[in-house]
Amino acid sequence: MQRVCPPAAVRFVPPSGVIGFQDRACGWFEQDVARELGDFIVRRIDGLWAYQLAVVVDDAHQGITDVVRGADLLDNTPRQIRLQQALGVPTPRYLHVPLVVDATGKKLSKQDKALPLDESGVLAELAWVWNYLGFAPIEAHEVDAFLAKAVERWRNRFCGTNARVPGAA
Repeated sequence: MQRVCPPAAVRFVPPSGVIGFQDRACGWFEQDVARELGDFIVRRIDGLWAYQLAVVVDDAHQGITDVVRGADLLDNTPRQIRLQQALGVPTPRYLHVPLVVDATGKKLSKQDKALPLDESGVLAELAWVWNYLGFAPIEAHEVDAFLAKAVERWRNRFCGTNARVPGAA
């Protein structure tokens, strides 16, 4: 009689020790993944690859150098850096932006049926988001002009000499 093993998830056991990185919006962030979280799933029991490994492999495959995502994913990044180290792939630069939330503090998302952006007022929507991210208003009457100014200010804040450095306030 042949013994059949039930399907199992595949887990990654991270090395011990603190891993840190410089987030261009939030500053220095560090975590001892092994102590604080322990091992974590990289392939689910249903055979699908888990988020942590999927984004690391996808970013490496595409040659991604900069990742911009919501601040709710900040504490995922040390796990991803551990996976990048284990796979011998480059670690991109990270920037975690504030989440847009509703009146109760809940993150707005498609899965929770958040309303889509108003396509008839794209410039107003851009201006609102720009302000929400903490930038000064931009005077522009066309989307292209707004975006040109926004890209320059974004680069100055997060990519230039004004970017946050470890230990900075």
